[in-house]
Amino acid sequence: MPLDDCFQHMRNDSEKQLLKGVSRSFYLTLRLLPGPMRGPASLAYLLARTSDTLADTAAVPTDLRMDCLDQFGHAIAGLAEPPRWPALMENALADPRERRLLEESAGLFAWLGCLPAGEAELVREVTGIIIGGQQLDLQRFARADRENPVALTDDPALEDYAWRVAGCVGAFWTKLGFLTLGERFSTAPASVLLERGVTYGKGLQLVNILRDLSADLAAGRCYLPVANPHDTASLLDMHGRWVERAWDWVGVGIDYADTLHSRRLRAATVLPAMIARETLERMRRAGGEVLQTRVKVPRARVYLALVRAGLGMR
Repeated sequence: MPLDDCFQHMRNDSEKQLLKGVSRSFYLTLRLLPGPMRGPASLAYLLARTSDTLADTAAVPTDLRMDCLDQFGHAIAGLAEPPRWPALMENALADPRERRLLEESAGLFAWLGCLPAGEAELVREVTGIIIGGQQLDLQRFARADRENPVALTDDPALEDYAWRVAGCVGAFWTKLGFLTLGERFSTAPASVLLERGVTYGKGLQLVNILRDLSADLAAGRCYLPVANPHDTASLLDMHGRWVERAWDWVGVGIDYADTLHSRRLRAATVLPAMIARETLERMRRAGGEVLQTRVKVPRARVYLALVRAGLGMR
């Protein structure tokens, strides 16, 4: 099969199967993107999702996860061949979708090699930053557990983490839009939109942190900067404060989307903000339950948000 045909087959399979398998709502966002943006953005997501799987597989010792992330990062940067995953890593994955993601990593590297140089550079840049954030996470929480939780030290530490794993994605989205669409991307200057994109990305990550608080605490991780993660009152107070911060940052994403030319692109960009704001509203109503359960937006509400986004509604 000619190289172009192989590449197209791999792209279609990756977008339609891998993406749908490992992402519930972001898959919808990616499918709405204009063609020139969709491929590189989908690949960047799959690479970041792969590194996330490597970092979060708790059944594998931290040292081995760090080593796998090192190999993965070097390969993405073009400094090494695509890694062969240790059997211990693959066997530890109970979710068949995540296992398949690792099995398909060679195809993702082939896809990266087929991208135009500018697009490939952006994909390498954003995934490199994300991997660095995940490695920092593993180091920070290496000895943490439910009985001996570790909390971030202060507000700047939380903002830095949000930048490393999602603010950089807002920057990537913006750079990719201007690179592939040029003046057809946005009415706003690149510098203004870049700042908004970073804030939006940080806001979306903050929503994830706030939503996953109970699960993280069970593993000994506390991303909220509190003196004592066992102090329920302090946790709830801090959670409420960051919910309001997240609401504001996600709102910047709505302003970001309003500057975009294409209706499909506006819908793709604003959809995560709409889901995030509903999540935040549910957390506000949940009160102290956020320390025990994970707030989740029902699938029907996600699809309703998709319809509303497509119609230009908020």
